[in-house]
Amino acid sequence: MARRIVLFAIPDAQILDVTGPLEVFSTATRELRRRGRPRSTGYRLELAAMAAGPLDTSSGLSLLADRSLASLRGNLDTLIVAGGRGVDALLDDVGLTRCLRRIACRSRRVASVCTGALLLAETGLLDGRRATTHWAACEVMARRYPKVEVETDPIFVRDGRFYTSAGVTAGMDLALALVEEDHGPDVALMVARRLVLFLKRPGGQSQFSARLEAQQAEREPVARVQEWVEEHPDGDHRVVSLARRAGMSPRHFARVFAEQTGITPARFVERCRIESARRLLEDSRDGVGGIAASCGFGSPETMRRAFLRTLRVGPAEYRTRFQRGARRRPAAGEE
Repeated sequence: MARRIVLFAIPDAQILDVTGPLEVFSTATRELRRRGRPRSTGYRLELAAMAAGPLDTSSGLSLLADRSLASLRGNLDTLIVAGGRGVDALLDDVGLTRCLRRIACRSRRVASVCTGALLLAETGLLDGRRATTHWAACEVMARRYPKVEVETDPIFVRDGRFYTSAGVTAGMDLALALVEEDHGPDVALMVARRLVLFLKRPGGQSQFSARLEAQQAEREPVARVQEWVEEHPDGDHRVVSLARRAGMSPRHFARVFAEQTGITPARFVERCRIESARRLLEDSRDGVGGIAASCGFGSPETMRRAFLRTLRVGPAEYRTRFQRGARRRPAAGEE
């Protein structure tokens, strides 16, 4: 069955807070169809507002809301609350707060884009949780909602079934992460490429994706080497070995690789190894030593230094934050 996603937009909304995530989900649905998935796969999108009909945005353009928030019935896969300049006028709207809380409790996942996090925090459902918002609103959010652990650096934050993102285009990064969570990294990567986006994942203060930080090389020998490194992170990836695989001299290979991808071979190899290790830390219960060996780091200490250098968190802390399937006790009053 298609996943039902409702995006709630406020009057005077930032239009990209709304249309950005919706475009990611709709592109993912088209990609799934292209791959021959059943029509029931993908996403069913609905735009809700205070009232059905035209919705003014801060850009001067209008959107058309399918229905009012209060008229929503049934369970949702994902509720997304978008932000914008109109947030301040709604924070003391008790009726809206109660409605959002009621619908959030019927949703498998709850997310916010930009200052939509303040509306979500007003419900109390973020109390005791980590969250983020637009950098310019972080101080206000922390002061108004002292029970929320506001993080100022990440592009987006996940805490249990609650997801909050930073400003504007960060909502697309969050939507890509949700697509990857639902349908795997290959679908998310293709969506990112079709929308000419960087595939970004949470990682403390640093966002990364080896496959798009280094853009796909145009020349076949270099592209083939990229694929080999991605598939075999534990291999011998010294420049001499990679150049031999590409049929080039080491010096020529290093120059062409940097020209084609925008980063050096050594940095690309390290990013691929970090990404491989990150996935194992999220998805498996393997020990850090085994993961370090299988991803080509050689030792846990080498992997730890690479994580700190790139993600600014160590492997153990990364696993604590982002391991899939981690269970968390519901906050008081959460259904």
